[in-house]
Parts: sequence; C-alpha cells; structure tokens
Amino acid sequence: MTQIPLEVRVSGWQPQVRSPAAMQDKKTLALVPPRLSPGMLLAGPVLLLVVWEAASRLGYLSPETLTAPSQALRSGYEMVLDGSLLPHLLASAGRAYTGLFLGILVGLLLALAAGLTRTGEALIDGLVQIKRAVPTLALIPLAIIWLGIGEAMKVFLIFTAVLIPIYINTHAALRSIDIGHVELAQTLGLSRAEFIRKVALPGALPGFFVGLRMAVSLCWTALVVLELINTQTGIGYLMNRARDWGQTDVIVVGILIYAMLGLLSDAAVRRLEAHVLSYRRSLGS
Repeated sequence: MTQIPLEVRVSGWQPQVRSPAAMQDKKTLALVPPRLSPGMLLAGPVLLLVVWEAASRLGYLSPETLTAPSQALRSGYEMVLDGSLLPHLLASAGRAYTGLFLGILVGLLLALAAGLTRTGEALIDGLVQIKRAVPTLALIPLAIIWLGIGEAMKVFLIFTAVLIPIYINTHAALRSIDIGHVELAQTLGLSRAEFIRKVALPGALPGFFVGLRMAVSLCWTALVVLELINTQTGIGYLMNRARDWGQTDVIVVGILIYAMLGLLSDAAVRRLEAHVLSYRRSLGS
C-alpha cells in the first residue's frame, strides 16, 4: 500500500479515488463519437456543391448539360426578385404538407387501433401490409380515374405514401412495449384512456418519430413525380417548363429547392424528436 507523506497528510490533502460508476461513464463516453453540431450535418451537401462548381468552372460540365450551382443560385435569386418563384413554392408546400398532415393523422389512428386491439389488428394490419407492397406511383392511373388530375389526386397519393411508414413504425413500437409496464398499469388500476395516455402513447413515440422522418422524405419524393403530371403551378411545373426550353439553371433551382425543403423538414423533425424524447440517452443524443 502506498504511504502518503506526513506533510501532505497534515495539510489536509486526500487522494482522489474514482468510483467504479464514474470510471464506467468515462469509458462509455470514450467509445461514443462526439455529437455533431447542426452545421456539421451540412458538410456532405457543401462538399458536393464545391466539387460540382469546380467541375463546371474547369469545363468538365457543360452549361447545356448541367449548369453550375452559382449560376443556378443567381437564377433563383432573380426569380425571387421578380416574384415568379413564390407562388409555385407555396403551391408545392401546400400539397406536400396537406398530404403529410392527413397521412400522419390517419396513420397514427390506424396504428393505435391495430396496436391496442386484436380486432383492429385483424381488420387493419393486413390491408396496410397489402398497400405497403404496392408502390404509391402504381396507384396514379386509378387515382386519376377516381379524382381527376387536380389537387385532390396529388394530395391523396402523398397521403397514401406518408401513411405507411407512420403506421408501420408506430404499430411496431406499440407491440414492443414492455409487458411489465402493462402489468404495472393493471396493478395501479388505470382506465383504458389513462393507459393509452400514460403508457401506450409515450411507448410509441420513438417508433412514431422514426416513421415521421421516413414520411417526410417520402412526402417530397412523391411530390416531385406528381407535379410533373398536368400541373399549372408548383416547383415541378417550373422544372417541366424549363425542360422544354432547355433551361438547365431553372431545373437545378427546382432540384435545390426540393432538396432544401426535404432537408429543413427532416431537421425540424429531428429537433422535435430531441425535445420530446430528451429523457432518452442514446448514441446520437
């Protein structure tokens, strides 16, 4: 055993002994990569733009084939100034978020019905699994026959695309709730409504947010295709018209807008998830 010098003991110094828990926490933190700041998440897209711009300036990319990002930004800025971009942006956002909202609402209700009752699961789950196997774009011909080629058709197809990941992930989270929590709720005498509010919904939130991030991505993916079908407004309409005139800069503006809308939507969901699930410690928190 190491002897502590007399003068040190007299001065009141005591050796610091780390507890096993503290040492374990330090070891765990050493294995976990540090959390990235929001700005660092843009490193990949920024690098892509830099390489793209360099290839354009060095002549590897022809403006007739693919315009440089700087030229696309100038064209987009001019479209903002002359007011030609905003109406189309609002039209696209309206379609996307209307379908997204309806898909979230219906998907969540169906997941609760199927996850909390055997009858609901028997009636709902099989139908959703069938829809899951059918690509949303395969429903376009039927949707046109049923709803025409107007806004209702586009919102309906976005809704069907969004509904599936919301339902699948929320339902899976509900079915994986620890049985101990259910038994505890029974012991405490919780009513059905209290069980849903205090046990089922909190237990389903992690799965719901996984589905929500997937739904946001599918929402914009579906919109890109649907806006190329007989529309007079929207970012897709601008891109379709630019294709006819060979305006690659406007096409790139549309692509960048879609990308930014998707990126911002995903970032908003991630922030909301981090706030709502702040009690959970995970690798990404």
